Amino acid sequence: MGRIMLLGALVVCAAIARALLGFSSEARAQHPPRFANEDAGHKPFPPTYNPYPPGVLPSDLESEMARVRREVRGIFSQGVKDWRALPPPTLKDNPPTLEGTGYQAVQTLGKLMNFDENMSPFRNEACAFCHMPYAGFSGPIPSVNLTIIAYPGTFHFRAGKRTAQRYTYSPNFPQLQYNAIQALFFGGNFWDARSTGYLLQSPDAEQALHPPVDTQEMGFPDTACIAFRLSQAVYRPLFELVWGAGSLDFRWPHNTEKICATPGGATVFSGSTTPIPLSPEGRIKASTVYDHWGQSLSAFEHSPAVSASSSKFDAFLAGKYTLTADEMAGYNLFRGKANCSSCHLDGRSATLRPGQTDTGTAANVTPMFTCFGYANLGLPLNPSVALFYQTKPDDFGFTPNPYGFGYRDLGLGTFLRGGYGSAPNPNSQWLKSAPTVDGQMQTSTVRDVAMAPLKCPTTEAGQKDQNGKPIPYFQKEFFHNGYTKSLKQLVHFYNTRDVYAYHVTSGHCPKGTTEKVNCWPMPEVPNNIDMTVGHLGLTAHEEDLVVTFMQTLTDGFTTPYPNIDTFTGRCMTGGSAATQGNEALIPTPPLPPCASAICGVAPVPGPRPIP
Repeated sequence: MGRIMLLGALVVCAAIARALLGFSSEARAQHPPRFANEDAGHKPFPPTYNPYPPGVLPSDLESEMARVRREVRGIFSQGVKDWRALPPPTLKDNPPTLEGTGYQAVQTLGKLMNFDENMSPFRNEACAFCHMPYAGFSGPIPSVNLTIIAYPGTFHFRAGKRTAQRYTYSPNFPQLQYNAIQALFFGGNFWDARSTGYLLQSPDAEQALHPPVDTQEMGFPDTACIAFRLSQAVYRPLFELVWGAGSLDFRWPHNTEKICATPGGATVFSGSTTPIPLSPEGRIKASTVYDHWGQSLSAFEHSPAVSASSSKFDAFLAGKYTLTADEMAGYNLFRGKANCSSCHLDGRSATLRPGQTDTGTAANVTPMFTCFGYANLGLPLNPSVALFYQTKPDDFGFTPNPYGFGYRDLGLGTFLRGGYGSAPNPNSQWLKSAPTVDGQMQTSTVRDVAMAPLKCPTTEAGQKDQNGKPIPYFQKEFFHNGYTKSLKQLVHFYNTRDVYAYHVTSGHCPKGTTEKVNCWPMPEVPNNIDMTVGHLGLTAHEEDLVVTFMQTLTDGFTTPYPNIDTFTGRCMTGGSAATQGNEALIPTPPLPPCASAICGVAPVPGPRPIP
């Protein structure tokens, strides 16, 4: 027994030594090239899939993708330096615990994973490609945010159907649960709640398990490809330090590299999601590694490098900052007339009546500015969404969306049915509730909604500084389908959705009206619409004040926000926040009926049919 314990201790010590030494020359020699088909000095892009009509893809897409990849690689290199500079923790006690820098070790591991381009078939797409720090860990390409909404995957230009959600504070969302008394769902991750947390008990960790094998994103054909690529990674010693020596030791089949260099959905796999021929023991071990992948990324997202609680509002709650007159006015509107805090909870009192005074005290924990719930806000169908156009087989024989414009995004309702474009529902008791939640999407936190790069310090067009000079802005997208392009438009939608409602689709507002100003097209999903918004009675100035308050929730006020200065693209100027992005509007084509594979799945949507 003593010899066994001694050998175990030696294995652990060896893992720590490897972590201290970093990437050995032997491992470096085994490290594969960035692309499966590249020669020394050449880094070609993978084949391009382009089913889009002219005018749908932004003209600068190739150069902007290259720009973001350079930024990703720069932060990855920084992460490697952070790891090598980290004092090694000591494994002690029972249960074994990494004493000292254990927290930093797993967070640094998550950072390296997040910015590692090798975690995709063509070694060209990291998680961070769609989630960069300077955008609040959301979409980093202004022209994509302005047009196709979803970000191109490892196989260009497969892309999905929704905006890239922010990482910030996502680990705070609880497991998905159904409150039978309120008849409402709470918790989970993703817009449609499909990351429930049922297995890992962490929706955030389970969320990280989806993109690597999503055909439209990082696109691996097999979850075991993550273990395979991690076994080749520069930071393999750190993974084994955190999760155990030998955790990445596998006997990989000879064709593993070829399989993992082929995007998921390819006809060569005949529908299999486990094409790597592992033994049962190997499959279990690979699944464990995959779970650790999600847990490590969640640790990074929970760290101060992502969810920092360093905003003006946090300083205000601590008595270390006094809100300006406009910020306070916006805050009072946020929790009063605008009724924002009934869903985006601020941890204090809400919905003050005229003459009332707030006597609520600040929460003793950081308020999340979300109720963790779901709502159908009545947003129009956005014809710019990339997925609508991917109706033809790509070079690998995969058709992302055979339904074209017959697709409708039913959000939580589709997930409860285990329907197309979502994920299996692990709780059969929830299925009957699907018609009551069709169209509902997650209530995001307002925190960091206004985060933008330092060089483009606002998301709002037309802003001017104290000297009257234009303030450069960073183009973002808001809501699940990116329909609004500024926070001003977002607040204006909440305020006037029902005041300027027209029975038209996007791009077809009546003559004499301006879409998003005094014309809101009809909802994509007409059932279960949230009627607590839509006719708030705010003036244009009051809308601006609410935006001013939301900007106080941007992290980086009390301490610098990490990597917010890594944006190397161009800022935009000119225009106005009210009409921001309208130059990119395209008319919605005549819509076919909702595809039966979506709206014909029992229990079918109701009471109104989905147009």
